[in-house]
Amino acid sequence: MIQEIAHLGMVDDEAIALDLAALEIAALDHPGAAIGDYVDALGEIAIDLLAGAGAAIRAADQASLLAEIIGGVHGFGGDRDNYDDPANADLIRVIDRRRGMPVALAILYVGLGRRVGWSVQALNTPGHVLVSVSEEETILVDPFNGGVRVGAEQLAGLLSAVLGQGSAPAAEHLAPMSNRAVLVRLLMNQATRAEQARQAPRALEIYRRITTVAPSYAYGWWERARLELVDRDVAAARASLSAMLETTRDPSLRTHVCAALDALAGT
Repeated sequence: MIQEIAHLGMVDDEAIALDLAALEIAALDHPGAAIGDYVDALGEIAIDLLAGAGAAIRAADQASLLAEIIGGVHGFGGDRDNYDDPANADLIRVIDRRRGMPVALAILYVGLGRRVGWSVQALNTPGHVLVSVSEEETILVDPFNGGVRVGAEQLAGLLSAVLGQGSAPAAEHLAPMSNRAVLVRLLMNQATRAEQARQAPRALEIYRRITTVAPSYAYGWWERARLELVDRDVAAARASLSAMLETTRDPSLRTHVCAALDALAGT
């Protein structure tokens, strides 16, 4: 089934429709599901957005309309009661339940906002993905909290909670993520929760998806190899480390991988 998302690792990043790609990934866990129904559900939200888009010229108006339609009319928001529920990182279940974690909800805001031609990005905010809406100005919104506007004070509080009081955020913490990076962050949430639940086979499957969607993401290959060794599949671990070696040019990382391959040579 992994081949069903192989195309996501082959196309240019800009060619990835973020919301539809997340649906394709979720479909791997729902064999037989009527995926077309979920595509139609997203289309209906986009139609509602489009109805008001003509009057939303400024970024502030676009951000307000996103919150009104996605968070208000369609009722999407964060799952505070069961935050770590794996369903919160599965876009099919998010659409079913109207609840999700920040990155999954950000995918909806970004994907749907782009459908109506707006400049919408998911930001690499640590611990809690935010979304930026840009025109002449840039507005930050929080999809987890119904699309509420995030000002400087709220942003400082969010970053302090994750990075530590008084910590200055690095530029990368507010940088837009690529489409693949957003999908990897979604999948990493799934992998982390699977390992916390001691579900190593499930975690390994998620890392296979990560390396399929983002073959140049070195950490995904490393974690995949680690879990393949847990599964006592040395040949697969060697193949993953070799793939990692082909995709990274970092000298120290290459040395690390070569050492791991040497350690496995006699296994």
